[in-house]
Amino acid sequence: MRKSAPPKGKIAILAALPHCGNLPVFPATAGTLRAPRTSRAPRNKDASHAMKLHLDNNGSTNIVTGYGADHVMINKVRHDGNLLLTATGIVGGWAPGGYAGLTADDFAAARDLGMEIVLIGTGSRQRFPSPALLRPLIEARIGFEVMDLAAACRTYNILVGEGRAVAAALLFDAPA
Repeated sequence: MRKSAPPKGKIAILAALPHCGNLPVFPATAGTLRAPRTSRAPRNKDASHAMKLHLDNNGSTNIVTGYGADHVMINKVRHDGNLLLTATGIVGGWAPGGYAGLTADDFAAARDLGMEIVLIGTGSRQRFPSPALLRPLIEARIGFEVMDLAAACRTYNILVGEGRAVAAALLFDAPA
């Protein structure tokens, strides 16, 4: 790979990271700014470059800890069947007719939770409900996003972790 010079009048200092491949690195030359040296703890040469994330949960917040085609795990407890999920509550038996049997009343129940956004997980694939069915959310000016179940679960965890007023309306595929 050919190394090119940094553009004139610009300082370009890139760090070559093990997972980034061969990036051009422009050394700082005379007259350029350098970051002050700081003391660092010695690196463990055997450590992998993976990042470990830890979920900060105070125990009273509902989070999705797993999901499958016919269930969702909330705080490590399995729940079967369609449901509404918020940070503080679980409403089982929501939308008993499944995706094919959705009604405006199902979305009115989601509206009545008083959230600022509703994530609609439509099973193993993304399917868009009729706008007439979503009218209770639209009229209440509640934002909503339609996505597959897995994406709704992941997005719910992110938003609830940020302290957002979010509900997940989770639908499972009808058994074959």
